[in-house]
Amino acid sequence: MAKAAAELGDDTLGITADVSSVSDLDRAFAEVRETVGRVDILFANAGIGRFAPVGDCTEALFDEITNTNFKGAYFTILRCLPLIPDGGSIVLTSTVAVHFGLPGASIYAAGKAALNSLAKTLAIELAVRRIRVNIISPGPVMTPIFGKMGMDQETQNQVAAGLMQGIPLQRFGTSEEIARCVAFLASDDAAFITGQELVADGGMSQF
Repeated sequence: MAKAAAELGDDTLGITADVSSVSDLDRAFAEVRETVGRVDILFANAGIGRFAPVGDCTEALFDEITNTNFKGAYFTILRCLPLIPDGGSIVLTSTVAVHFGLPGASIYAAGKAALNSLAKTLAIELAVRRIRVNIISPGPVMTPIFGKMGMDQETQNQVAAGLMQGIPLQRFGTSEEIARCVAFLASDDAAFITGQELVADGGMSQF
């Protein structure tokens, strides 16, 4: 976090917190309140990917995924909301996997689908404050998350090759491309957009 903050510039505040822990969120946003006082744009992007056939899923796995991907995002918004001024913007990260069946993703996809529903509800609830709430749903993006799933390089290459067959543009997205989509949704260029999902998946969901 310190390295990232240094790369972004001297006016960057870097705080480490576990979004699955509400007490960690309380601590983090208390520091934000004391240091900068407000949050004009909230990008709730923290998430984990764990995949297993439904018959192999456990309560521990369910809690691990859901506590980060849904509960974490929900309470991030809840704890941050008092710091968001009228006219602010919230963007949540979902996944293209909510639009089709993906073997092994029963917990992951269901939790992300909950975020899609949450965005629509909050868009209506927070409209009175002109706070917009939108969703970015990426397809496969080349990030370090593949290495964090416990797969060796050969398995990662096999998974990537299999996914590539279902992407009409025949490549993975980049984090920079997703960042530009988020920047658009958060900006005044999207001032009349709320409760919507922007799918950035290279055409994957069209199959």
